[in-house]
Amino acid sequence: MADYMIQISYSAAAWAALIAKPENRLEAVKKVVEKLGGKVGSFWFSFGDHDLVGILEMPDAVSAAAFSVAVAGGGACKAVKTTPLLQVEEGIEAMKKAATCGYQPVGAKAKK
Repeated sequence: MADYMIQISYSAAAWAALIAKPENRLEAVKKVVEKLGGKVGSFWFSFGDHDLVGILEMPDAVSAAAFSVAVAGGGACKAVKTTPLLQVEEGIEAMKKAATCGYQPVGAKAKK
């Protein structure tokens, strides 16, 4: 399972509906995520660019994308951002691979 951060911004119409009838949308989200083979971690309301921030465990990138597309296509959100997350150990492994991959930046002199 891979971890993903999801950031959601509600539309004005969605906020109006939630103000008129407050509800916890996590149960609806949980059912969808589980149907896609994933698990819901923690979710928070937030200030700033996004109204909700949450952590999902999903079996693969396609399943994470399917959830994001479903939420974005529902019309209640004006923005949905999904970010893959790496465990610290995975980040270190990526750094080690980067050190040996042979990438040369633009303008770099070729090593002999």
